[in-house]
Amino acid sequence: MDWSIQHIARLAGTTSRTLRHYGDVGLLQPSRIGGNGYRYYDEHALARLQRILMLRDLGLGIPAIAGVLDGQRDNAEALLGHLHWLREEKNRLDRQIASVETTILKMEGGEQLMAEEMLDGFDNTQYKDEVEERWGKQAYADGNRWWAAMTAGEKDEWMLRQKQLASDWIAAAAAGEDPTGQVAQALAKRHANWLGSIPGTPGGGTGTPAKAYFVGLGEMYVADDRFAANYGGTDGAAFVRDAMKAYAEKYL
Repeated sequence: MDWSIQHIARLAGTTSRTLRHYGDVGLLQPSRIGGNGYRYYDEHALARLQRILMLRDLGLGIPAIAGVLDGQRDNAEALLGHLHWLREEKNRLDRQIASVETTILKMEGGEQLMAEEMLDGFDNTQYKDEVEERWGKQAYADGNRWWAAMTAGEKDEWMLRQKQLASDWIAAAAAGEDPTGQVAQALAKRHANWLGSIPGTPGGGTGTPAKAYFVGLGEMYVADDRFAANYGGTDGAAFVRDAMKAYAEKYL
């Protein structure tokens, strides 16, 4: 069974022009082209489109999305990784919705507002235990204080910087760059500067992360699927790890 380009565009909330563009750049080919010239997409094409739309929502551009798709061709396996991220995001949003609803109800009823209820789902403490276990309570306290002191605009800017870095890593891996080459090492330097700006991490706040921390983090990107997903999967994370290790040996 397949569906016309107009039908898929309507269901996906996009346009036929966008889908044709995805085909022109090699991102999403139709499963067949009818005698009338219309493009049709089967279930395999739709699974690929699902991945494209989710990666686009993460802020990746077309070259980076292509790199992710080429690096992990098993749609079912890749979608499992996306599903894990979506469930975590859904849980966070559900908590925020419940928090806002509770605030509205209590304000309308003249009830006492509780800070814990009002701010549930808006914090950045979901990794508190993990950070404290890896790097100590002081590391978490310093990092949390630094994050809390930021304005909303500063937080958005910092997150955008992180997403762009991840996107550039994915694109470099997809392009077959050498981890020790100029492109990868420039990315490793950006990565080091980014990590070195975060108080609480080893070497954080100085602009230069500790060597052992930097190398160990690269290993963790490969070992932990949550982090590997940021770099297009295990293969992409391995590329980042190798580049970070080479950079650390030379500059940290």
